[in-house]
Amino acid sequence: MLSCIIIEDEPLARNLMEAYVKKVPHLNLLKSFSSSLAALDFLREKTAAGVPVDILFSDIQMPEITGITLLKILQKKPLVILTTAYSEYALEGYELEVFDYLLKPISLERFLKAVEKATIRLTATQPIVQEKIVQEVTVNSDSSHGFIFVKDGTKLVKIRLNEIQYIEGLKDYVCIHTKDKDATLKKIVTLQTMKSLESQLSAGGVPYNQFIRVHNSYIIAFDAIDAIDKEKIQIGKNFIPISDTYRKAFKEFIEKKQVS
Repeated sequence: MLSCIIIEDEPLARNLMEAYVKKVPHLNLLKSFSSSLAALDFLREKTAAGVPVDILFSDIQMPEITGITLLKILQKKPLVILTTAYSEYALEGYELEVFDYLLKPISLERFLKAVEKATIRLTATQPIVQEKIVQEVTVNSDSSHGFIFVKDGTKLVKIRLNEIQYIEGLKDYVCIHTKDKDATLKKIVTLQTMKSLESQLSAGGVPYNQFIRVHNSYIIAFDAIDAIDKEKIQIGKNFIPISDTYRKAFKEFIEKKQVS
């Protein structure tokens, strides 16, 4: 059983979160709060008593002190899942080691996904790499406006989907090759697997038919293709191999594009 609290000043939103928590048998809702200050006192009492809270669901826009301010004050944090209607807080939440970030209106499916990830994190004998909030930062399914955030060293970099040329896998890292509107070529290297990035590109409304995996080590953007020559795809001066594993899927992908 995992304990949790909810901080939400809007009664309807708080009631919805309470209803969602009740649907999960292994979640125990200790208390709900409409004030961050009241929640802060409660968390301090629990910590002092040696009974820490496992999961904190918190809105950001709150009276008195915001959810972000609360996280800055807390010395020992529960696993934090932020809930808000404003995606611009994602970067600051990332720096505060927020585990997940739920955009309102929150569906039950998305809530359950976050809880499942949190449960695995809290109960696993070996820590898992946090996917954190970057998967929830894509804000538009239109390929001309959509974007993702990825971590590059100590900072988060915003990458517009229509600037991605191709993605190259480098063991535990991926290198995202981009070209902006001024034809400037850039490379962003991030600690992430190809599988997780492939999932990221197909989540949050991003049109997957914009990208296709053609090799264990390569994902390409359809709009970036200059030519296809038997075993290779030409993108600018670069030639991307097509592996046998992905050849059929790539062929079908191109055929569908031609029909559309």
